[in-house]
Amino acid sequence: MNDDGTGEGRGDGAEGLLALIGEHRDTVRDALDDEQYALLLSRLAALADAASDDRKALLRAVRGVQLALLPLPLDHPVRRALDSPRLVGAAPPGPAAVTGARELMARLVIPAPAPGADGDDPGTGDSAQEQLLRAPALSADEARDRCGGTAPPPELIRLTDAQGGAHYPEFQFGAGDGSPCEVVLEVNRVLLADIDPWGAAAWWLSGNSWLGGTPASLLGRLPDGELVGAATALAEGD
Repeated sequence: MNDDGTGEGRGDGAEGLLALIGEHRDTVRDALDDEQYALLLSRLAALADAASDDRKALLRAVRGVQLALLPLPLDHPVRRALDSPRLVGAAPPGPAAVTGARELMARLVIPAPAPGADGDDPGTGDSAQEQLLRAPALSADEARDRCGGTAPPPELIRLTDAQGGAHYPEFQFGAGDGSPCEVVLEVNRVLLADIDPWGAAAWWLSGNSWLGGTPASLLGRLPDGELVGAATALAEGD
């Protein structure tokens, strides 16, 4: 086993990550709550169903799996692998990733209830979504004011609570005039925040061993290109 969490002979990129999840499947299940684990299963199922000749679909499906793994502890082998050079420098996913996802799904036999299975709305209770909602945020009216009185751009992360209220994580707005940060908008486009705002928020607000901290806390402290590069590596795997 290498220091970055990958193993000799397992392979790099998406295929290596899937094999690593299978190897550590019990501790992955233990480290994730029911909702987080259900999300991981749904993302793996999406990869297993992806068209093996559609590169864009494969990239998006693999990115979804990677984002679902972000809640793992930073010292977990699978979590460490997300930031390892063997993963971020690997070739784009191919048909083997689809096969690997199907084989992995057959091995993940521990059941997990889908979000809301007990009658609760997704995002309620002490869930991963609730934790993200506790981060400092602006309301819809406050976000509009920061955008010069116009509707916030779709690239901004907009989280919705159980009551339908909008939360725009505050880190997205600059300390100067308070307008949206250009690098945040660029990264959010890479992370498809308009489609998956929860996954994008989790990336910004989770620790990243490659960057050396939480991306949101590194705004203005790291070159913008490093943040964009880290997000691109996660989104595309190349």
